[in-house]
Parts: sequence; C-alpha cells; structure tokens
Amino acid sequence: QVQLVESGGGLVQAGGSLRLSCAASGRTFSNYAMGWFRQAPGKEREFVAQINWSGGITSYADSVKGRFTISRDNAANTVYLQKNSLKPEDTAVYYCAASSIRYMSRIDDFRSWGQGTQVTVSS
Repeated sequence: QVQLVESGGGLVQAGGSLRLSCAASGRTFSNYAMGWFRQAPGKEREFVAQINWSGGITSYADSVKGRFTISRDNAANTVYLQKNSLKPEDTAVYYCAASSIRYMSRIDDFRSWGQGTQVTVSS
C-alpha cells in the first residue's frame, strides 16, 4: 500500500500560479505511475494529469493542457503539479493517486489516494 500526502494548496487570484506536491511512501516510488485528480463542489472527481514511472510520458485533461505540468522526482518520492494561468473553474480539492502499474493508466488502475488539498482561485 502507498501512503500519499499532498501539500501546496491555497487561495490564489485568477491568472496566478501554484505548485502542488505529493509525497509518497510505502512502496518503491518508481514502480508506479502517478496521477492528479480534482473534485469541485457538487461535481464528480475528474482526471487532471498523469505521469508514467520514469516521468517520460505525461497526459492531461483538455481543460488544463498548456497550463498545468505534472512532473516527478523519483529520488525524492514526490510528484508535482505546476499550475499556471489559474482560472476560477480550477477551484477544487486536488488529490494525488498512485497507480498499480508503471505505465500510463486507466482511472481504475489508481488504487491509492491522498487526503486532498484545497485550491481556491478567486476572480
């Protein structure tokens, strides 16, 4: 089992930037892909971005493509989400998740979840 702890959320004005971090423990970090998801009030959890075990392959939701960047540091057991040009519609609780496999994953492959960190973007 993987333990995940997110940090870096907060309140930011539209157009601003934030970097979220997610520290992992419990399994060899480079053995699995990682993802970021978000859930806005009254909405279902949605995929934001994912990265494969090596960091060489990434994918993004269309709504964040070109604004968000996912990266990972396997030596530090940490995955990051750099968020630029933030919009009020980016307001949500952001969760990191660990996949059960090393490669680009389906949603169902993400088995371990963090507790979430709130991001609020004011207009």
